[in-house]
Amino acid sequence: MVQLSKRAQNLKTSPTLFLVAKAKELSAKGHDVISLTVGEPDWPTFEIPSMAGIEAIQKNITKYTPASGTVELRNAIAEKIKFEIGQSYTAKAVTVGSGAKFIIFAALQMICSPGDEVIIGTPYWVSYPTMVELADGVPHIIECGESEHFKITPEKLEKAINSKTRALLFCSPSNPTGLLYSASELKALAEVLRKHPQVTVISDDMYNRLVFDGTLVAPHILQVAPDLRDRTLVVNGGSKAYSMTGWRIGWAAGPENLITAMGDYQSQSTGSPSSISQHAALAALKNCEPDIASVVKKLIARKESGLSELSSIPQFKVASPEGAFYFWVDINACLGKTYQDRLIRTSKDFCDILLNHFYVATVPGSECGSEGFMRLSFAVSEETLKRATARMKEFISQLA
Repeated sequence: MVQLSKRAQNLKTSPTLFLVAKAKELSAKGHDVISLTVGEPDWPTFEIPSMAGIEAIQKNITKYTPASGTVELRNAIAEKIKFEIGQSYTAKAVTVGSGAKFIIFAALQMICSPGDEVIIGTPYWVSYPTMVELADGVPHIIECGESEHFKITPEKLEKAINSKTRALLFCSPSNPTGLLYSASELKALAEVLRKHPQVTVISDDMYNRLVFDGTLVAPHILQVAPDLRDRTLVVNGGSKAYSMTGWRIGWAAGPENLITAMGDYQSQSTGSPSSISQHAALAALKNCEPDIASVVKKLIARKESGLSELSSIPQFKVASPEGAFYFWVDINACLGKTYQDRLIRTSKDFCDILLNHFYVATVPGSECGSEGFMRLSFAVSEETLKRATARMKEFISQLA
C-alpha cells in the first residue's frame, strides 16, 4: 500500500461530483433518478463554438499553446471584460486555464503561504474551503444567514480581517443561492477593503451574464471601486453562460505579477489548456451574445415555473434567485421529523432519503456551510422540475 501524504489523507471528495456519481449508480440499477445537483446547463454548447472545435481538429489546431493560453484568446477575453465591466486589460494581464475551478485553485496556490487566511462567506460553493486548504491556507468562514440575505456584510468583513488575511473569495451571482451583490453592497465592502491593502479580492464571476433583472451583467466590485484593481482577480470561464462545461476552459484577469505566477504554476502542472477548447472559446466570446440572451430568457421562465412549484410545498421557504440557476431552499421545517423511523436531523439526512427513496438528487446545505437548506439546480426542463417537486411532496407527506 502506498504511503499517502497528509494532504491526501485530509482531502475531501467534491460533494456535488460524489452525488452525481451516486445518482448515476442508482440509474444504472434501473431507477428513474432526477438529478438537480451539478451546476451544468442542460442545453448544448452553442453551435458556433461547437463548429469551431470541429474546425480546430480539422485544421490541426491541436498542438501545445503557451501555458497561459493563446494571445488571440487572451485578447478576446480582455475585450469581453472591457465590454462587461469597463476595465481594460492587456493580454499579459490575462491567463487561461483548464476550467475556472483550476484558475481559482492556481490563484490560491500563488497567494497563500502556510497559515494564511482566506475569507469565505456562507453559503459557499462546495469547493472553496478545500481549495484553500490545499494551498496550505485556512478558510476563515463568515456565517451569513437569511438576515444578511446570505451575503457578507461590511461589518462582518471588517471583523474577520486580521494580520493573517490574504484574500476574500466570493461569487456573484452566488452559487448556491442565486442572489447577487448590488452595486451599493459592493461599494460598502470596498470601503472596508481599502483599509486592508494586504487583502486580495478574488471575484468569481462565472454566472455574471446569467442575471434576471434585464441588465446585461451583474454588478462588479471594480465598477464601484476601480482603485482596487491592482489587487483584484477577475475569474470567469466558458462553462455556464456558454454551456461549455466539458470543454474545461476558464480564465482570469488581474495584477500582472499574480497572472504571471499563475501562468508559471500552470506550466508546471497542467501545461497548457486544450488548444481545441481555446479555439472554441474564442469563437464563443466573439459571436454568442444572442445565444446568451436566449438562455437568460429560458432561465427566467424556468425560475418562475420552479418557484410556483416549490411554493406549493408549505414546509419550504425559497429565496427567489436573481441570477445563476439555483434555488436555495430552507428545509428547517422538515428537520426533527421522522421518515420510516429514521430521524431527520440534518440537511444531509433529508437529501439522502430524497435520493435513495424518491430518486431526486440534491445538494445538502451543510456542504455549502449552511445547515437546514438544500440547493436545487433549475438548469433542467420545467417538466423535470415538476416531476422532482411531486416526489418531494410525496416524501414530505410521509414525514411524522
